[in-house]
Amino acid sequence: MAEPSVELFQFGYISRTHGLTGEVVVRTFDPTSTVLEEVEQVVARLKDGSERELTIEDVREGSKGDLLVSFEGLRRRVDADELRGSGLFVRRADLEEPEEGEYFQGDLVGLEAVTPEGARLGQVAEVWSTGPVPNLVIRDGTQEVLVPFAEDFVREVNLEARRVVVVRPEYEE
Repeated sequence: MAEPSVELFQFGYISRTHGLTGEVVVRTFDPTSTVLEEVEQVVARLKDGSERELTIEDVREGSKGDLLVSFEGLRRRVDADELRGSGLFVRRADLEEPEEGEYFQGDLVGLEAVTPEGARLGQVAEVWSTGPVPNLVIRDGTQEVLVPFAEDFVREVNLEARRVVVVRPEYEE
């Protein structure tokens, strides 16, 4: 398989500061993600578009299930304030390669989605992980289709061809 070209994957964002010691609340797109326990550094993309490399000092679960994260060099709330709203990214090189049949969610974004008959549905714009299985958000202009990332709906993922074959779910009206 050809090496996908995405160097950074966004896995979440900093929603707010927590307390007075520079700790921040991180929300991950996948509630089951353990990425903050697996890497030492992340990249924050600030609201102005600039990037800042951050070294993780500590990760702990807050009282409401939030992830509370301390980064090296951030000791005061004012130091962490500039990070609020920043997207958090991890480098592909810092992650273990997925197992056979598993994929980085970032590799799925941008794939062309087609039906088993070859009809174009659009492009995978996002991956939502809000339930028991992630959903591919497929957009074509103003049309949007949500497809569960499960065997019944996703028949083939071909990263080299930049294509995913999906069965469009039928919804009762």
